[in-house]
Amino acid sequence: MSGAKKGIPKSQLAIYAAIAGNLAIAATKFVAAAFTGSAAMLSEAIHSVVDTGNGGLMLLGVFKSRKPADRDHPFGHGHELYFWTLVVGVLVFAVGGGMSIYEGILHIAHPVETHNPVWSYSVLGIAAVFEGTSWLAGWKAFSVERGRRGVLQTIHETKDPTSFTVVLEDSTALLGLVFAFVGIFLGRQLGLPYLDGVASVVIGLLLCGVAVLMVYESKGLLVGEGLDKETLKTVRKLVEADPAIERVRELYTLYLGPHEVLLTIELRFHGHISALEVRKGVRRLQKGIQSCHPDIKRIFFGAESFSEDGNLSVSHDGR
Repeated sequence: MSGAKKGIPKSQLAIYAAIAGNLAIAATKFVAAAFTGSAAMLSEAIHSVVDTGNGGLMLLGVFKSRKPADRDHPFGHGHELYFWTLVVGVLVFAVGGGMSIYEGILHIAHPVETHNPVWSYSVLGIAAVFEGTSWLAGWKAFSVERGRRGVLQTIHETKDPTSFTVVLEDSTALLGLVFAFVGIFLGRQLGLPYLDGVASVVIGLLLCGVAVLMVYESKGLLVGEGLDKETLKTVRKLVEADPAIERVRELYTLYLGPHEVLLTIELRFHGHISALEVRKGVRRLQKGIQSCHPDIKRIFFGAESFSEDGNLSVSHDGR
């Protein structure tokens, strides 16, 4: 992992920045909502509280995923990160989006003219500065993961959900600030106070849309994803090029965590080589694969026997 300061990855630093920013923003938004009675401002305050809690859950997932393997979890706890990302997505949908839509509908049904708009505009401006700072930190971490890929492609292909979660939440927060401002401003200028409630509903729908994307991507990681086709092709070529290998049947891969891949290779060694040459070939393949693809931490070999019938199979853990 690159981009670390004092050993902390940029993606993790972005989470810390988001938590600090959201705490400050939530406090100011609640104060503004109390003084103005704005539904959109209250929705934004709820949004910031949810984002703060989500940041804490993401950190919990990061720390739990680093627990070493044990008897009950022989392959480690890497999927903890994927689980807590899924929980974050559900919370964004149910709490952030749901409550914002609910508050908005109430204010549409019973519109109340907002008071002291200067409070709202000031808080929205301050929040934009905090959110923009947090978004910049998240974008820098996301850019490291992104490389030259597109944004949506990176979100779909990355195995580190912390890289896109902060960016999605902060981008949604910035858009929410815009909607809140428009709702409050137009509501006062046009004498239509229900527009404040409409802005709250729009913010809620935006949160629900982002939450669905987060849940979808997290579900794929939690169920289990493997290496992409291009990487698998390079691994297969590397294995097939080894002089001890007669044939490669299948390659099976599984991400155990953002930077930990399990690889199982079904292959057949040449029948004329000795057991010692097989062991040397296994070590050679392990070293070659991991030098080219360091994220492949565990390698298992399922080798056909040397007998003519080829019925017996043996496995070797290439760690």
